[in-house]
Amino acid sequence: MNQKNIVIKTYRGLPEEARDIREEVFVVEQKFQEEFDTVDATAVHLVMFMEGEPIACARFFPEGEDVYHIGRIAVKKTYRGKRLGEKIVLAAEEEVRRLGGKEVILSAQLRARGFYDFLGYKAYGEIYKEEYCDHIAMRKYL
Repeated sequence: MNQKNIVIKTYRGLPEEARDIREEVFVVEQKFQEEFDTVDATAVHLVMFMEGEPIACARFFPEGEDVYHIGRIAVKKTYRGKRLGEKIVLAAEEEVRRLGGKEVILSAQLRARGFYDFLGYKAYGEIYKEEYCDHIAMRKYL
């Protein structure tokens, strides 16, 4: 895999490429029932392309003054384990910084907590259910 051929594009609203990735990862693979919401229409979406193929996505939106929520981070199954999730999260953080954000928060699937710990996120609050799986709120100061 040649990571030099990776491009990350930014969109206002939900582009078809991000919808398709999320459908594949969250709805088909993980069986989430309520993947899409009204936030999609106004959130900023990032889509990672490799040689023209959409392979990963994330979204973010303001959650308060200087605080942004990053979420819906998804990497197609065949591209996992190549640090592409890290790359798309860091790209979202960079966009948040560019907009003046000082803090990012997210709702992490508990099984992905180690990934977010590695990226410098800290858990806060109690574990809670979202859909059928355990989540934890996490934050990172930029």
